[in-house]
Amino acid sequence: MNNDKALTLEEMLKNYSPEPLEYDPEVDGGDEYLIREELLKKKEELKDVVSKLKEKQRESRKVRR
Repeated sequence: MNNDKALTLEEMLKNYSPEPLEYDPEVDGGDEYLIREELLKKKEELKDVVSKLKEKQRESRKVRR
């Protein structure tokens, strides 16, 4: 920073006014967990589909690991 003198705590807080903050779901993203749950559910469904397709493609061949 370009300040030559350090500010004191009183100078830094002279314009501070403590006000309680209100929670607003639209601003704070209160429904993001719902989107995440939907994505996780869709992921599980797609994982099942892929597993079934792999089993069908594999048919009677054995898988060695």
